[in-house]
Amino acid sequence: MVFISIGKRMQRTEYDVVIVGSGLGGLAAAVLLAKEGKRVCVLEKNNQFGGNLQTFSRRKKVFDTGVHYIGGLSKGQNLYRYFSYLGIMDKLNLSAMPEVFDWVRFGDQSKAYPLAQGYTNFVNHLIPFFPEERTAIERYVADLQIVCGEFPLYNLEEGTKRRSPLSEISVYAYFERLTSNSTLRAVLAGANFLYAGDTEKTPFYVHALTINSYIQSSFRCLNGGSQISKQLVRQLRALGGDAIRHQEVVHYNYANGRINMVETKEGKQYQADVFISNVEPQTTLKQVGREFFRPVYFDRIQNLHLTVSSFSAHFVLKEGVIPYLPSNTYYHTDKALLWNLAAYDEDQWPTMYMLSMTEGKDTPGFADTLTCLSVMRFEEVKRWKLSKNTVVQESDRGEGYAKFKAQKVNKMLDKLAVEWPELPRAVLDTYASTPLSYRDYIGTSDGNLYGPQKDVNDEMQSRISPKTKIPNLYFVGQSVGMHGVLGVTIGAVATCMEILGGSYLLNKIKKATDV
Repeated sequence: MVFISIGKRMQRTEYDVVIVGSGLGGLAAAVLLAKEGKRVCVLEKNNQFGGNLQTFSRRKKVFDTGVHYIGGLSKGQNLYRYFSYLGIMDKLNLSAMPEVFDWVRFGDQSKAYPLAQGYTNFVNHLIPFFPEERTAIERYVADLQIVCGEFPLYNLEEGTKRRSPLSEISVYAYFERLTSNSTLRAVLAGANFLYAGDTEKTPFYVHALTINSYIQSSFRCLNGGSQISKQLVRQLRALGGDAIRHQEVVHYNYANGRINMVETKEGKQYQADVFISNVEPQTTLKQVGREFFRPVYFDRIQNLHLTVSSFSAHFVLKEGVIPYLPSNTYYHTDKALLWNLAAYDEDQWPTMYMLSMTEGKDTPGFADTLTCLSVMRFEEVKRWKLSKNTVVQESDRGEGYAKFKAQKVNKMLDKLAVEWPELPRAVLDTYASTPLSYRDYIGTSDGNLYGPQKDVNDEMQSRISPKTKIPNLYFVGQSVGMHGVLGVTIGAVATCMEILGGSYLLNKIKKATDV
């Protein structure tokens, strides 16, 4: 066994499993494998573990970068069971969202449409707005359950299931078939920022797997989603594993048909029997080397169409001014534009936004922070693409970049002020993130939100397997399977099942969490 000294701690450099990247998928896989007695090490390039679970603090207020609410966490539901097996469910500080977890609004309408928890509640809240559409709304919630039932690991089941025709059509085609009421279609698809839908490509199953868990139950992480990654790191270390920050892997060493070592930017080497990349597959393949993969496979992965990125504005508010909304708000200027969020006109930006608030501890009933997110194409910040700015590698992108962000923030405020006229005077401080921020901190190409765009027209070409052609190299994370907290957790289970073999792991999870 080889050791190197890190401060006062001796650190192994030989492991059973080395995981590159500490997003949720990597950390969940690390704990799953450590529970099987594997010696596991997670390497993270940044100052904070967690990928999209990262938070930041300004003026003693905590802001989430990616996780604003989570579904499927009521007792006995899928994510509750997976988190319970990982040993973190009872350690999370959560708050159940109100019955109506999302409101959807359009244009200058004062009307807001409710999306409610519970299938019956969901239907009953929408019927007053669409009294002639009961059959369509009931059909919709039934179809969600049918499609989600076709994905075994979503329901902690094994094997494969025959897909219904619902899984083979686009989300847009589905809603066209469901109803001729364009407003109802738009309401049901109003939260499509959660998967960055594309009219021609996004399959209906992506919508179903994303939205269904929020209808089952919706929760906020009090004090931020980073508590999930912190608890996973604690679990890993309690099981004898290691999680090391400031270790950016830049090269995989290939020998005798396998990966035997990774090397970091700092020149440290980590050996293992198995390697799992929680970094984008495109980057990983380049680090391994094109010559070690079939050209058709390498090129397919490199040329995958990626989902759009985001611009987010985080506001610290004066106390006691803005009434607190415990639900999220999804706003679209035009119902017709929501079907392809990435196709916005720059002059009209933002054509949509998602808004989320936190409640002041000393001023109940009023918000102390507000986060507003909208889609943004990478091309808008492409002129600064050679710059890089993180806590580990600080850099000033220049006055032009600061001016760009300020202009975008002001446009957001103008849009928000239509509904909340008092908001501009209530803002104490503003902090903005662009696609460059997501690229640098999360590590996604062009700051994309959800990995490769799923394409109903060519599903096999847009899908990435957790297994690679190198027998001891695996993928995990939002590029494999589904994105989101639930999707990435399920993906981690799928990757570990490939490593451990068969349904052994799933059976253990089911047995340990049966209620």
